[in-house]
Amino acid sequence: MSKQPKVAIIMGSDSDFPVVEGCIRILKEFGVMTTVNVSSAHRTPDKVAELAINAEDNGYEVIIAAAGKAAHLPGVLAAYTVLPVIGLPIKSSTLDGLDSLLSIVQMPLGIPVATVAINGSVNAALLAIQILGGAYPQLRTKMHEYKVKMAEEVAIKDLQLQEKLRGLQ
Repeated sequence: MSKQPKVAIIMGSDSDFPVVEGCIRILKEFGVMTTVNVSSAHRTPDKVAELAINAEDNGYEVIIAAAGKAAHLPGVLAAYTVLPVIGLPIKSSTLDGLDSLLSIVQMPLGIPVATVAINGSVNAALLAIQILGGAYPQLRTKMHEYKVKMAEEVAIKDLQLQEKLRGLQ
């Protein structure tokens, strides 16, 4: 039996879950095992360190870290692991997520964190799948199919628009 790809999703707060749900849905759709935890870089730093230090031994290959406001979670995780970390900035009430985005994307030399758009949970999942695709050919195949499906959906929408436009003449 072949090994199944595995991604850890860590949220800084349970209030991040509505955004993270799209990420979970995509990963499951692609057959990627996921676990989801709440752990704060500021309120539970020892737990964050433990999750990162043990991630590789626990079979994880990518970590997705969702955080808002100061958003140090992805960087702290990246400091403790050699696994790829994808930062998912969460839109906050104060600066519409710009604070989160800048906190995640501005990492110091030697501690990279891939970063997606504010509330970009689906892209976080797709980026994780593309990273995993290097080791799992079935994920590359499914990603090709996913992109073909997206292109077909756009083509259908264009045809529908053309129909509407003809109706206006």
